[in-house]
Amino acid sequence: MSGPHGDQPHEHREAAALLAAWVARARAGAGGLVLLRGATGTGRTTVLEAAAESAADQGVRVLRARCSPGDATVPFAAVLQLLGPVQWFGQPEETGGEREQAALLWRILRDYADESPLLIAVDDVHLADAPSYRWLVELARHVDRLRLPVLLAVTERSQYDVGPPQPGFTHTLSPALVHTHTLAPLTADSAAELVRTRFPTATEAWVDGCVRAGAGNPMLLRALLDDLGEPGRHPHVPVTSAALYPGAYPAAVSWWLDSAGPGTAEVARALAALDEGWDGRAAGDHGCTAESLDGLLAELAGADPARVTGWLTAMSRLGVLRTDPDGRARYAHPLLRDAVLTGVPAARRRAAHRQAAEAMLHRGIPTETVARQLLLSGPVGDHWAPGVLQDAASLALRDGRADTAAAFLRRALDEPLPDERRQRLLTELGSLECAAPRTASGISRLTEALRLPGAPQDRIRAAIALGTALAGRGKARAAVEVLRTMGGQLGDHPGLADLLHTASVLLSDQDQTVRRDVHRWLCETAERSPERVGPTARALLVRHAATAGLTSADGAMKQVRALLAEPADPLTEPFLLGTAAAVAQWADELDEADRLVDRGLAGQRPDLLHPMHGALLNVRADIAAARGEYGRLPAEPPVTADTGPANAHAHTLIALVELGRTAEARRLADGFDLRAAPDSWELNRFLYARGVQRAAAGDPAGALHDFLECGRRQSAREVVSPVVTPWRSAAAECRLALGNPREALALAEEELRLARVWGTPRTVGRAVRVLGTVTGGRRGLELAEEAVRLLRDAGTGTEPELVAALVAQGRQLTAAGDRTRARKGLREAVERAERLGALRLHRLAEEALREGGARRTSVARTGSGALTGSERRIAQLAADGRTNTEIAALLHLARRTVETHLTNVYRKLGIRRRGELREALGADRGQALIREST
Repeated sequence: MSGPHGDQPHEHREAAALLAAWVARARAGAGGLVLLRGATGTGRTTVLEAAAESAADQGVRVLRARCSPGDATVPFAAVLQLLGPVQWFGQPEETGGEREQAALLWRILRDYADESPLLIAVDDVHLADAPSYRWLVELARHVDRLRLPVLLAVTERSQYDVGPPQPGFTHTLSPALVHTHTLAPLTADSAAELVRTRFPTATEAWVDGCVRAGAGNPMLLRALLDDLGEPGRHPHVPVTSAALYPGAYPAAVSWWLDSAGPGTAEVARALAALDEGWDGRAAGDHGCTAESLDGLLAELAGADPARVTGWLTAMSRLGVLRTDPDGRARYAHPLLRDAVLTGVPAARRRAAHRQAAEAMLHRGIPTETVARQLLLSGPVGDHWAPGVLQDAASLALRDGRADTAAAFLRRALDEPLPDERRQRLLTELGSLECAAPRTASGISRLTEALRLPGAPQDRIRAAIALGTALAGRGKARAAVEVLRTMGGQLGDHPGLADLLHTASVLLSDQDQTVRRDVHRWLCETAERSPERVGPTARALLVRHAATAGLTSADGAMKQVRALLAEPADPLTEPFLLGTAAAVAQWADELDEADRLVDRGLAGQRPDLLHPMHGALLNVRADIAAARGEYGRLPAEPPVTADTGPANAHAHTLIALVELGRTAEARRLADGFDLRAAPDSWELNRFLYARGVQRAAAGDPAGALHDFLECGRRQSAREVVSPVVTPWRSAAAECRLALGNPREALALAEEELRLARVWGTPRTVGRAVRVLGTVTGGRRGLELAEEAVRLLRDAGTGTEPELVAALVAQGRQLTAAGDRTRARKGLREAVERAERLGALRLHRLAEEALREGGARRTSVARTGSGALTGSERRIAQLAADGRTNTEIAALLHLARRTVETHLTNVYRKLGIRRRGELREALGADRGQALIREST
């Protein structure tokens, strides 16, 4: 040892001091008995050996014996280790029976004691042969009675085992004769100190992993450190014993188990098997409670439940087990758990998981906990297993854990299943895998599902899911062909075949040529056989007419509402709701569109890929953009080169521009190579959005290119109405900025003509505003005032367009010399832009004010001090955990009003998540969101 304690852990020092004190007494002529107790691996041998070496250095004669199970049948084997070879010992004719032999050995020991003080060190006395055991007990009595200079120091395993306990070494001795010390397990601090002493440069995470895998046991910890070597060799503490092969650590764990006996080993391995199945469980899935765990383990291991309960408690105190948030005992580290299972054949482990699953099922333990055992069991071949796995997948999907659900469904497919059930499972699993990134097997599963026999409705779901997956990968023609082929196989079900044709219309949106062919088929069918065109198909015809500039918003909504009132088949209703929601959003019936989206999403099955799920989410984003609720738009989606830009990218890009986050907007705009992007309506929307970004960045030429390319592509798709992408107005403003007023005027007039066909305040007001800007003069001012009037009368939902119209009117009034009216309208524009959080519009209004000679407006500020009373009240309720619905009911408000207020709160507080509210409300940081342009 390098010091008074060397590298001894703190837990050993008290025991070492006790032995040192009794060695000193023996040297002074008064011996005694010291018993060191402790669990396997806690260092009994280490402490005893250190004391023996220290005693020998002080001139004390040390007699050592280490007991083992192999010597149990040899009489006096342990004593003979102490005293050495004895002539004729073991020959009955010379030494007699056990009594005579014991007396002989006692006389030899007395001779040794007469020569010098003795330390008799007996390790693992509980393993001594029976004659030696009795002899050592009697020795303890003699040493005390005769006051011999002999210290008897013995170690004894003292650990709670599942098997019945055996009496200890001192159970027949008077407590006055015994001085006992029980070695405690290593504390976390002591274990960490040992690790850092060995590896001073180790990281905190590495040290913590070692501490947990060491389980408070010096033997296990030292074996682990020997296996790991330097931290650089294993940057993280492994979770499997295979990483340590051949490994002192797994061997130490195995020895620890063997020392505990077969009953304890069986319970330990049963717990390890259960613990494996608990990995990755969902938050809030309480699974197997602490109370049910005890009984379950007892059942699996065939043990006494009371002893199992005691063992779990004892192992938790030692550090082998740790209590999870549900109060359930689990192994302190996955490596320890894996080491407990080392050597258990794979077939036996699978059988243990199956047995655990069955026992859990009969005990009413939650489904997902049972299913996690089945993940590790291999095929069960029984009828109950697929149902459990499928139910668990549904629960995981309900909580938004699609990866977990897919794992359960994959496992369910390992079971023997009838074709119809396998077909449904393949459809569900294929849908989940197609929706997940980096999963290539989804389409092959859906293709297999389509080949299997099944009910017509189930085969249609598979076909729609496969078509949706193909269309999402830019293969619209293949998607439509899948639906047409399936439709041809449903001659006995004409209604279902027509449904597939309807679905093909929506999937064809991703390809211009396919879309034109499919829409031609739909129109011809409507003329030739109107009875074959159901409500959903007629809604699609209304949608087509709206985008082609062939109907008004009022007319379209009248038709859509009539279609919604007709009875709908569950298979067709999602298509009808999604189409109706899109038309309602274009018609500025935003509240109605919101309700249709909510209704459509509520009817969607999360385990089935369906084109209307994405379509409904797109409409929801369109609604938020129309209201100017940029904070409600999704966070920047990932850029994926293989699929090209999506509608979400377009909305996010425009939102970033409006919020003044120019660098982020530029990065997103430049993130796609649009030359390689597949043709789709989403590409057209992104072209329009990139044009908005370029125009705001002062690049009218680049913006004009994007707007005109968007227009060319949209016109080729027969989308000419400005209701979707008002590219003509945007291009007109660019033409004007580039000094081409004539071309600008032609674009603006055509936009207004088409806008008046649709007839909503948003489209007409925007077109009138741009035409007024291009026209200029008195006529231009009249048009600007008309735009303001139209948009102001429209009420909520057109706020961004109203701000733009107020700015255009203000500039026209300033040019006409009416600066007083100009400043009034521009100040209103500033206030409205501030409420929206639209920094771009705010800057435009500020610039127009300064051009008109107005003083600088007050700087808008954010932070908790900037909240209105209503905003603060709603924010506080949300921070306290109330849902939007609960807040609306409590304050007698519409849910939409609550959402709008929270959007403003997030903007003012500079946060993005509900979970940040509590902290943000407590810190009025006063950061400026909209700064005055200088």
